[in-house]
Amino acid sequence: MARRPWRAFLDASALIAGLLSPTGGAHEALRLFEIGVVELIVSRQVLVEADRNLTAKLPALLDVYHDFLHRLSPNIVEDPGCEAVGRAMTVIHHADAPILAAAVAAHVDYLITWNTRHFHKKPVQEFVSFHIVTPAEFLTDFRRALLEE
Repeated sequence: MARRPWRAFLDASALIAGLLSPTGGAHEALRLFEIGVVELIVSRQVLVEADRNLTAKLPALLDVYHDFLHRLSPNIVEDPGCEAVGRAMTVIHHADAPILAAAVAAHVDYLITWNTRHFHKKPVQEFVSFHIVTPAEFLTDFRRALLEE
């Protein structure tokens, strides 16, 4: 019996890194989403943040970004409510609380981010039931799981 695909929440930092670097771990994670091996979950805030950052800093990537979203059709979850964000704010920086709360509400297996400064703190790790990893750590876990099957 085949196991269900992993559900991975991607934040804007990892999404942009994957679009920017054709050889990095974030790009490899995007390829796993693209072929349907891993289910991509994002919140509306992630999409708005990625669009805003690309428009301001990397406008040449906007077409690549929009094409990627069109091809992939990620599972877009609603932004969390004030109560959920408030709970997340007890363990993480206020700017990151909506991302953490959205990942919790989406019942993901992984949250992939480059923001290790805020997301890799012990209180955050203890708050969630999923793995919070960098793109490279995600790929390591994915390869390990393949070898164990």
